[in-house]
Amino acid sequence: MLLLPGNDPEAIRAAARRLADGGLLGLPTETVYGLAARADQDAAVAAIFAAKGRPSDHPLIVHVLDAAGAEPFADHLPDSARRLMEAFWPGPLTVIVPRRPGMAEAAAGGQPTVALRSPAHPVARAVLAAARELGVSGVAAPSANRFGRVSPTLARHVVEEFGPELMVLDGGACEVGIESSIVDCSRARPALLRPGLISRGRIEAALGGPLAEADAAAPKASGTLAAHYAPSARLRLLEPASLALRFATAQASGSLEGVAVYSRAQLPAWRWQAQPDDPAAAAHELFAVLRALDAEGAREIWVEAPPRDPAWDGVRDRLSRAAAAFTD
Repeated sequence: MLLLPGNDPEAIRAAARRLADGGLLGLPTETVYGLAARADQDAAVAAIFAAKGRPSDHPLIVHVLDAAGAEPFADHLPDSARRLMEAFWPGPLTVIVPRRPGMAEAAAGGQPTVALRSPAHPVARAVLAAARELGVSGVAAPSANRFGRVSPTLARHVVEEFGPELMVLDGGACEVGIESSIVDCSRARPALLRPGLISRGRIEAALGGPLAEADAAAPKASGTLAAHYAPSARLRLLEPASLALRFATAQASGSLEGVAVYSRAQLPAWRWQAQPDDPAAAAHELFAVLRALDAEGAREIWVEAPPRDPAWDGVRDRLSRAAAAFTD
């Protein structure tokens, strides 16, 4: 098995060499584990799409060490992008900017824009630094799971997805637990395309003005399909009153077998998992909880909808898309 300790300098060098040679790597970041390949080689990036079963026109995020690492991929960096990079890099925020012609075309899904992020995880940063010494400017790294499924937040999740042949660096549990906020900076007024742990309010404060609403002209972005992040068990996202009513009805009819509940209110379900009151704590554990409930054999997962508070936007977004994968 090619599961290597992320705190081993030899493993870091081996991982960097794997990337430089055009191979795939399971890479820990502070958001989720990524399936990484060098972004400047379209053939290497094509292997990501093939392994995930991901449509080749659905763009990937390019991970770079720092702002200097963004330069080879960007035609130019708009002032809005620079402001966000200064405020939140390294960290869980992605900027979309005009792409340098001839660079990272496959990673960008053929779009004239490219999504860039500088991860904060020390293992990811060590690999990016070592890879840059080998001529790798940045790596494309979508979540290391089959397309549309639950993202991995532990190294063993990646092994479960792709088997022991993939080299995976073990960096422990991902601190953030959901993917980055994505801001389109390629047009006159920046727009939030995907919420994450960094809230709209913090982003607007860094920009010094309000974000635009995403529209049909916005670039495609990772993780923004209507149905995404889905477990194998059917996920139902229910407002508190609806959850209580559905649970009472199922309890009365004796049909709760195999129903797992993830809620702030404790319920005597077949399997109940407490949902944290803190949005950061909920984000940190969300995907791991969904994977664990799947592994325990849940046939349905009923999730209490998060509070309608901007701090919960990232968690609500992931749960809404997971629930959209299932229709009555």
